[in-house]
Parts: sequence; C-alpha cells; structure tokens
Amino acid sequence: MKNSFIVFRLLSALFVSAGLLGNTAQAHFQLLYTPESALNEAQATDIALVFSHPFHNGYPMSMGTPQEFYVIQDRGEGIPTRTTDLREYLKPVSWKNSDQESGDAFVANLPKSVTRSIGDYSFVLVPEPYYEAAEDKYIQQYTRTMINVGGAPGSWDAPLGLPVEIVPLDKPYANWVGGVFRGVVLSNGEPVANAEIEIEYLNHDPLIDQAIFDPIGKIEAPQGSFGTMSVRANDRGEITIGLPKEGWWGICALDLDNGESFNDKDLSVDAVLWVRAYAP
Repeated sequence: MKNSFIVFRLLSALFVSAGLLGNTAQAHFQLLYTPESALNEAQATDIALVFSHPFHNGYPMSMGTPQEFYVIQDRGEGIPTRTTDLREYLKPVSWKNSDQESGDAFVANLPKSVTRSIGDYSFVLVPEPYYEAAEDKYIQQYTRTMINVGGAPGSWDAPLGLPVEIVPLDKPYANWVGGVFRGVVLSNGEPVANAEIEIEYLNHDPLIDQAIFDPIGKIEAPQGSFGTMSVRANDRGEITIGLPKEGWWGICALDLDNGESFNDKDLSVDAVLWVRAYAP
C-alpha cells in the first residue's frame, strides 16, 4: 500500500474508510481516561480505570486490583524523568452503563502536585488479567495515556520499556481532527510485523464523578462493523490511524503474548494507547 503503510483513513463521521477489515464484535478496551490531554498549567486530575466497550457503551467488565499504576514525568532537554507510583490514589467503584449494568472499576483523584511541572506525563496501567469466559482465556492490556502540561514536550516518542507497547510517532496528546496518528507496535522492544490492530472511538464520555458512561453517544454507526475497526500494521510494525472526530481514540494491538498463559489458560497480552483529537 502507498508509503508501505497500512493506512486507516476515516473520511467523515460516517466512517468511510480505506483498509478496513470487517468486524462486528465489540472489542475489549482498557480505559485510562481523563477528560483533557493538553493542559495549560498543573491541576488536579481525575482518571477513570474501566474495562469496557467504549464505542457501544457496553457492559463494564469487572477489573481486579491493578498490578501497576504509575506516571512518568518527562520534560525533555536532558532533564531526568520522574516515576511516581499512583496506586495509593485508587478508589474502587461500581461503574455502570446506561442500562445499569455494572462492573468493578477504579477512580483516581490525583492532586495538583502529581502534574506540578511542565512537560509530558505518561500514565501507565498494568491490570490484573481478566478471564473472558466466552473465549476461555485471559486478557491483559498494558495501557498508556499521555497528557502534556504547558506545551513543553518531553520524550513523547521514546519507548517505555514495557513488555508490549505502541510507541508514538506523533504526539498522542496534541492532534487536530482530520489528521492522522502514527505509531509502532513493539513486543519486548522489537517491532511486530503485521500486528492486528483494533480501534474504537470513545463514543460515550465517562462521567467520573457519577461512575457511569454518558448514555448519549456522540455518533451513530451506520452498521455494526464500524464500532470496532481493524487494520494490520505493516512489515515494520507501523500503523497510521485517521482521526475524523474530536475526542479520545483507543488503539489496541492484539495477541502480542508469544504463547503466554495464566492460571493454566491462554493469556492474550495486548498493548493499548489512547490518543486525543481536538477540533480546530
């Protein structure tokens, strides 16, 4: 394909696309949600940790206690990074969708001191593996959401050294609607050729103070396959994703586990990255 990328270009709110593979299933996505990704100054930050189906406002699946939840601050310019464990801020909640289906989730109300300096902040969640009975396997999604304070970028394009991750080639916190986001899928630090990628738009905003998804969606898909969209990375593990709508877009690279198991069941190890698009 042109420029050797598998290009996923969404051309309008109707999701007319190139390179689309049909998929009517609702994908599992680990949310690591905060309303805004580009802050002018430090402020208290609320984050929702929910395992759900972000486009369809599907039922929230119950999470176990996160194995890891931390933030990496990076101002660039040779300034050392700072990693802060955030598990002390986690508060368990029962998260609901508009049908009042509920699942165990977590909310973190972070004080202003966590983002007290300018630069990039990478929030990382390593959840407890989730047992999916329908597939008789476990799912564990290494999830990253980035915000920036003050407009001074750090090393936003640097790998974090996670077992699996999507490394940005564009700032994930500063994108205009109508542009594209590019990234590279890594497993154990190496690009994953032809990795399977799922994309979902966060169609129902999380209302953190109520622990519920907004029952009113932003868009209506013309057909089931537009809810969870699928592409393949190219032979260098690179992906390009169109951003036709304001808000958060979840990108998930599937099955990067190399045959791992958990509790004598198959373990699907996925990498999730959330990308924020802003309207001009």
